[in-house]
Amino acid sequence: MAMSQERSACLGLWVLLLLGACIKEAVEGCSCHPAHPQQLFCGAEIVIRAKISGEKIVSPSNSSSPYMKMIQYEIKMIKMFKGFDKAKDIQYVYTPVFSSLCGVKLDSNNKAGYLLSGGMWSDGRITIGQCDLVESWDNLSLSQKKNLNYRYQMGCECRINTCYTVPCASTGENECLWTDWLLDNSLNGEQARQYACIRRSDTTCSWYRGGPPPEKDFLDMTDP
Repeated sequence: MAMSQERSACLGLWVLLLLGACIKEAVEGCSCHPAHPQQLFCGAEIVIRAKISGEKIVSPSNSSSPYMKMIQYEIKMIKMFKGFDKAKDIQYVYTPVFSSLCGVKLDSNNKAGYLLSGGMWSDGRITIGQCDLVESWDNLSLSQKKNLNYRYQMGCECRINTCYTVPCASTGENECLWTDWLLDNSLNGEQARQYACIRRSDTTCSWYRGGPPPEKDFLDMTDP
């Protein structure tokens, strides 16, 4: 009898801890590690351009928790950039209902559509979130749109190191230093919008821009 009560107490404590963790996550909000668009592209299983044609809220059949609810966006896929080996025709993408759990809100009135990246669940559903490459197509630069076709993929073996303070030195030949935060105090600066870090013929990695030179030079992060 004592053992049964002890097990019930442990189970009750576990449920309370789990519920507390969910509430804590919802209150604290979504937190994403800073990432260059190329890093988000390379880390995604699926990258597409699509328009939103409808939405509804769905929840798993085995759960009544509001934290498990998802928004099911019905989409019309315009182009696929990555994931040809995983999906042929994508009709829906899913995201958490709560923005605090990294859910994203998409507008069906956006005529140009969205760039969507995300992962694939074991049941084939595509999930997207705030920490993925999710952006209105009109907000992308011309260079970013071109880089989606092949340059980002060419640099997936390269490492992009985010510089927050000076000095910021490269740790290897297969690395590009991302200095937008230092130059513009923004993660959506010149390098994010105009450049891709690609592997060259000598196997080293460096920034590449297929257009006119930038208005300002990048800082030499090795200077004190």
